[in-house]
Amino acid sequence: VEVIKKLPPPVNIKCVRSFLGHAGFYRRFIKDFSKITKPLCQLLQHDVPFNFTEECVKAFETLKTALVTAPVIITPDWSKPFELMCDTSDFAVGAVLGQRHDKIFHSIYYA
Repeated sequence: VEVIKKLPPPVNIKCVRSFLGHAGFYRRFIKDFSKITKPLCQLLQHDVPFNFTEECVKAFETLKTALVTAPVIITPDWSKPFELMCDTSDFAVGAVLGQRHDKIFHSIYYA
């Protein structure tokens, strides 16, 4: 956890790709992963100069915080119905699988 907290911002495309690769392993535990990483992913596009903007710094710091914060997810209760909530925008698609316990929605998995 401390290593991630102290991680400096990427200085080139290789560092961005590496960071996103490691963070991507935990994407199912991070709500809005695609939205958060959009500025960083744009740096990986072909013929885009490396310009680590303030928006990229914010995305990087938000993702680091999400990686060191315990996710609020539950294990499925196979006897209860599942709900799938979807959301889209011009650049991202997200979904949350969950269940209701006492009428309160609890997340199981983010995609």
